[in-house]
Amino acid sequence: MKIGVIAESFRKPFHEAVISARNLGVDGVQAYAGQAFAFDADTKTLAELKKFVQGEGLVFSAICGDFGCEMYYERDKAMIDREKRILEMAKELGTDIVTTHIGVIPENKDCVQYESMFEVCRELAEFAKRMGGHFAVETGPEKAQTLKQFLDELGSDGVAVNLDPANLVMCAGDDPVKAVYTLRDYIVHTHAKDGVQCKKFDTRALYAPKYFGLEPCGWDVIREEPLGKGGVDWKRYLAALREIGYEGFLTIERECGETPEKDIGDAVRFLDAMNVREEIR
Repeated sequence: MKIGVIAESFRKPFHEAVISARNLGVDGVQAYAGQAFAFDADTKTLAELKKFVQGEGLVFSAICGDFGCEMYYERDKAMIDREKRILEMAKELGTDIVTTHIGVIPENKDCVQYESMFEVCRELAEFAKRMGGHFAVETGPEKAQTLKQFLDELGSDGVAVNLDPANLVMCAGDDPVKAVYTLRDYIVHTHAKDGVQCKKFDTRALYAPKYFGLEPCGWDVIREEPLGKGGVDWKRYLAALREIGYEGFLTIERECGETPEKDIGDAVRFLDAMNVREEIR
């Protein structure tokens, strides 16, 4: 496996973040479309960005094409077209993977929310398939089994999973180790993050309250923690990834704290202590 980091986690301009990532000895970076590069970036701009990243000895592990779940519930054509363009731009940057949150998949299929999400995800999955890419849904809003059933129903090789173990613990209250086995056929990218659930809550009230007629809940229901300090059993989780043959990225995501660069460095050392890169050394 390889270690990456989300460039925006450094909370500094992209080029500076890439240099910081290089200095920490990681293998790649994930970047947000719309932040690392504009949504209308042309081929020349993307080629220069790719060259810069490669010049620092890194690659793009994935691109994040996440700008809200409205497009999945409202079938917003302009936003769907933007997501397709991000899939194209990811290819130009050297990665097949675009990750995103899609909202909360209802367990009951007989509702407008499920129907809308299904149609949009199927369209994006088929687009990704035609270009040899992956539209990767991030775990967390629902349990892994619910997500798997949804992906199975889509029936497309273009849809995949970005497995975030912390989101499963913090939000869905699910076991990331079991999730690895449940979603094994779909995992193309993972996040290295940890956290705890502070109290039980309805994930729909956190991710998409207005689409389910719920009062929004605050983010105090979850708490991100440094790697190894939350609810993810890293020894068993990494063993599960090895068992299913996963060889992709563990991309560090740090969304809180006053010292992001130190925290990211600690995370790199934590993962190296767990020998996640032993296969490529």
